[in-house]
Amino acid sequence: MNARAAHRTALTMLLLTNFFWGFSFPLTKAIVFLHQRLVPASGNWFITAMTLAPRFLLGAAFMLAVAWRPTVDATAAERKQGFLLGLSAAIGMVFQIDGLQFISASTSAFLTQLYAILIPLYVAIRARRSPGASVWTACALVLAGVAVLAQFSLREFHIGRGELETLVASLFFMWQILTLERKEFAGNRVMPVTALMFTTEAVVFCAMAVMTAPAPVALVTPWLSGPWLTFTLVLTGLCTIAAFSLMNRFQPAITATEAGLLYCTEPLFASVLALFLPALLSAWAGFDYANETLTWRLLAGGGLITAANLLLQFRPVPKPAAA
Repeated sequence: MNARAAHRTALTMLLLTNFFWGFSFPLTKAIVFLHQRLVPASGNWFITAMTLAPRFLLGAAFMLAVAWRPTVDATAAERKQGFLLGLSAAIGMVFQIDGLQFISASTSAFLTQLYAILIPLYVAIRARRSPGASVWTACALVLAGVAVLAQFSLREFHIGRGELETLVASLFFMWQILTLERKEFAGNRVMPVTALMFTTEAVVFCAMAVMTAPAPVALVTPWLSGPWLTFTLVLTGLCTIAAFSLMNRFQPAITATEAGLLYCTEPLFASVLALFLPALLSAWAGFDYANETLTWRLLAGGGLITAANLLLQFRPVPKPAAA
């Protein structure tokens, strides 16, 4: 496969990754609704932990089952990368979720995507040269698109605890993206790295669930619900195992700058799926979760994000920057 074809394949697979992550938003919200009904005494942190811990616990169990020997025999570089990916993702999620308690979801969505501009800025400083006008233009288009999608308002924005925590989360997500580009990990195998990544996240979120549970029985109750278990298995299979395996496999084939911009399609997929998926999920599980409506913001924001990624692809295939 030539460089252009390999590059195109990587972009396609990472778009599929973003589709799975976009699918996780309405699915996760459905799990939260179910959890609130199943364990009414749950606090926000416990609900968060019991949404994240099962998907990574099951994901780790699956990956260890299918790749036990490669994981046991993992090289030092594979162990290091798996730990760094899991740690950066887990810490980023914790800061992002805690920040959501103090700011609106729209502000959180906008600030989280700031890694799209932070990555090319970091790469420019590291390489001591600008990535070019097309990259900066694409960054501006992406930020504008996410701002439109999230209904971000500059008038209502101020720097407080929630804003600071979300910016910290964006830095950890940027660290995760850059970790996949590092040359020292170029020869690593996807299976053991992903298994170790999931194991790291499972340990963090399981500990969080145990520490925030209102009672020991609360850790078991959700597992006895058919709808909760079904949603969790889908979240694990598509949005965790498939999505992160694709990310770990194909992101190294493109630059970190491209990845940061491409991952901004995630809220676009989430917005489109939210037009019809909530009603389907709630009808089956028996709770109220209304569909969102098609608005000019979805069309305009999605158009800007799409234009940014298309603009970036008009350039020759870039060589990954040195780590």
